[in-house]
This record gives sequence, structure tokens and C-alpha cells, in this order.
Amino acid sequence: MRSIIEEKSFNFAVRVVKLYKYLVREKKEVVISKQLLRSGTSIGANVAEAEEAQSKPDFVSKMGIALKETAETIYWLRLLGATGYIRESEARSMLTDCEELKKILSSIIKTSRK
Repeated sequence: MRSIIEEKSFNFAVRVVKLYKYLVREKKEVVISKQLLRSGTSIGANVAEAEEAQSKPDFVSKMGIALKETAETIYWLRLLGATGYIRESEARSMLTDCEELKKILSSIIKTSRK
């Protein structure tokens, strides 16, 4: 059974891929959207790696990388919203999901360090 963070980060990655496809196809935007694709899908990939960690420090490290990727993803989403590539409502929705991932990851890291 998948953990909540695995499920949420995977679902977020699906949203990022769909947004990327829309931006490339409809808005002809490739530079920022590729950055978003890389960071937004990396969150879940690092969570998946953490779930198979060889040690507690390895687990915390992978979750830490996932947390950094959420910060980068938030930046790209804010930029896409501010530049009009995506609607404000879409940016808010994606940002809300990403902020939730950030909170969960922060909590997991804090708990795991004890």
C-alpha cells in the first residue's frame, strides 16, 4: 500500500505532466514548462527512492531533496501565473497542492530526524 506522500506526490506529478503538455501545445512555452516538468515530477521520484532507502539518513536525505524540489516547483508555478501563461485559478490550485506536499515532507523530515 502506498503512503499518503507517495500518492499525493504521484498525483501532483500527473498534474504537472498535463500542464506541461498544455503549455507546450497551446502556449508554445518550452523553457519554463520544462523546468516545471523536471522539478514537479522529481518530488515523487525522490519520495519513491526514499521509500526504498538503505538507512534512516538516506531516507531523510531523499525526502530533503523532494522538499527542495517542491520549493523550486512553487517558484516555477508562481512565475507561470505571474506571466500569464496559466490562469490565476490554475496557479492557485497547483500551488495549494504543492504547499501541501511541502508541509507533509517537512513533517516527515522532522519526525524522522528524532
